[in-house]
Amino acid sequence: MKIALLTYSTKPRGGVVHTLALAEALARAGQEVTVWSLGRGGDAAFFRPVDPAVTVRLVPFPDLPDEDVGDRILRSIAVLGAAFAGSGESYDVVHAQDCISANAVPGCIRTVHHLDTFTTPALADCHDRAVARPRTLVCVSAAVAAEVERGWGRRPTVIPNGVDAARFAAAAGPAGAAGRMRWRERLGRYVLAVGGIEPRKGTLDLVEAVALVRQACPDLALVVAGGETLFDYRDYRARVDSRAAELGVAPIVLGPVPHTDLPELVAAADVFAFPSTKEGFGLAAMEALAAGVPLVVRDLPVLREVFDGAAAFATTPRGFAGELLAAAGGGHPGRLAAGRALAARHTWDAAAAAHLDVYERTRTAEQRAGV
Repeated sequence: MKIALLTYSTKPRGGVVHTLALAEALARAGQEVTVWSLGRGGDAAFFRPVDPAVTVRLVPFPDLPDEDVGDRILRSIAVLGAAFAGSGESYDVVHAQDCISANAVPGCIRTVHHLDTFTTPALADCHDRAVARPRTLVCVSAAVAAEVERGWGRRPTVIPNGVDAARFAAAAGPAGAAGRMRWRERLGRYVLAVGGIEPRKGTLDLVEAVALVRQACPDLALVVAGGETLFDYRDYRARVDSRAAELGVAPIVLGPVPHTDLPELVAAADVFAFPSTKEGFGLAAMEALAAGVPLVVRDLPVLREVFDGAAAFATTPRGFAGELLAAAGGGHPGRLAAGRALAARHTWDAAAAAHLDVYERTRTAEQRAGV
């Protein structure tokens, strides 16, 4: 089967990580796979090497000065769509991984990782089209699938993410000892959050929580890793910085961490914090479980679905503070074992097999309908 997977960026955001891992697993299953993406700001490659069995097509997408978020997204859709349509390539399956690529290639299969809320009419329309128009929908959790059904009357197929559990487990073992030591020497003891500073990641609540934690454990730092999205969160970051200064927290903001260094950064953490207010699955949190790191997440239906029995749950900064302290103090060893087992069960090969079933069912239905 000849398959095109489309994503919007080369950066290590969750949907992009998903796209590359799924592409490689599909290639291992004997499929002919091409990944399409925009090469933003001169990017000539993805954030990590991609298996040579997967073909990569990056569409140049130069930055424009003073372009606002809405215009950038609309231009992204137009540029990716024109490049894909003009390529002359023919695929058995076209699978978009986000709102931008689903709008760029109408009539695709689409994975809805999570649902967003937009205030501008143009972006709200783009978001709606990207759920309403694809011929088949996939979600990475039942909770998001239920949101789609309530909002659009469509029933997506649920296929959970895989995780590269062996890579993060190795970082927690003897092979990762030197890397963990380097992070410890640089950062000391720390609570880690991955995903950057933005409203959806709940960073402000985490700053409040860590301020409370440090009253009892002053040597426990807050470390935030991860890059930026397409959206402009400067005002939110300014609020986080201001509140952190008031509370004396001083987060260590690493920005994007090289792919090769991330597992040891995760494995060296005392506890992994995941206070997101909206998620589709929680891939970064699953990686922390694979590394044997205690996990504290926000009490959301989707995170209960994915992590119940393997994580601690909280809803308020004070609640997070209590669970972070308990986890950093050695907390619940049974959860660590459950977390490692949970991560090991989520394989990309299983996800690829489930996707191939969706692809075949979609093609069969189209053939019967004469599409």
